Amino acid sequence: MPFQKVQPEKISVSVVRQIEQLILRGILSPGERLPSERELAERLGVSRPSLRDAISELQERGLLASRAGSGVFVADVLGSAFSPALIQLFASHHEAVFDYLSFRRDMEGLAAERAARFGSDADLALIQTIFDKMVAAGDPSLSDEAANLDAQFHSAIMDASHNVIMLHMMRSMFDLLREGVFYNRRIMFSQHITYDALLEQHRAINAALQARDPIAARTAVETHLDYVQQALSDHQKAEANAAIAQQRLQHEAEKG
Repeated sequence: MPFQKVQPEKISVSVVRQIEQLILRGILSPGERLPSERELAERLGVSRPSLRDAISELQERGLLASRAGSGVFVADVLGSAFSPALIQLFASHHEAVFDYLSFRRDMEGLAAERAARFGSDADLALIQTIFDKMVAAGDPSLSDEAANLDAQFHSAIMDASHNVIMLHMMRSMFDLLREGVFYNRRIMFSQHITYDALLEQHRAINAALQARDPIAARTAVETHLDYVQQALSDHQKAEANAAIAQQRLQHEAEKG
């Protein structure tokens, strides 16, 4: 018969599994500091030696990292998604910008559809909370907080899709966006996207999610990212036209 005796599980193994799940599900984020050893042991209801064993294993596997005098942190596991050479390549070629937006359109549209179908009430409540903060924060061209909330709103939709592969992949993409790898969000917002239009697009996304309408949620995300893509295209054309006009002006001045 294919039965074996059940072996008792070491406490440290249970701790490892719990922390793994928190990282996998995106609840613990890269760079996030864990509570102190004493506090974490109390929260988990385990001895400090058992906790140390678990932390040590997770550090060996590259999921946690210790910083002298600062504590234990979730490792920057997303940072390995793209090599530095590839990131530099993204930053130096315009076509990467539009490929990025096309990719986001497909992935976020799917995520919004899944979030409307499978997101819990708590997921949708979080999305609503972030949207309300976006409204209060105002124009993202004038506020770093508002620009960050925009990214948080989209990340929360990914989380609500409950697909951990999609979640981690898209978080790495958002990190590159925050760092200005694809485009400068503040410049784009201030020059080629009106705040009212942007807010209404996010309002439509949120409304569809709260109504649990998968098709409307996907359509609203796609409409928003089509708008962003057009704004970026217009921005690039305006920059090119300005450069040509400057050359003409300089040439005319030299003739004078």
